[in-house]
Amino acid sequence: MSTQRILKINKLIKQELGKIILTDVDFSKNIILTITKVKTSADLRYADIFISVLPDEMSVKIEKELKENIYFIQGKLNRKLFMKPLPRIRFVIDRSGEDVEKIGRIIEENRL
Repeated sequence: MSTQRILKINKLIKQELGKIILTDVDFSKNIILTITKVKTSADLRYADIFISVLPDEMSVKIEKELKENIYFIQGKLNRKLFMKPLPRIRFVIDRSGEDVEKIGRIIEENRL
């Protein structure tokens, strides 16, 4: 599978999942969930959906809720995408933002 096609599929999945989560999945009002990236396997069997949650202490709870609703979300996504095979989605908490924050704090501490 070409890299260009995988990138297009990642973008499409990210857009459609964003709409589905925004309109069809209920979270607390004080939660901000962002799909940071999508990484689809070369054989199109799986798509890892990396999410960022604010406030950070809610990330484990939100990840659990998404995993509990994964069949509902997958079904909605399957009806939106016209491709075969359809990747099975898996949600993963994106910790890269935390790493950037830690590095920023270390740099600031060393400047003093």
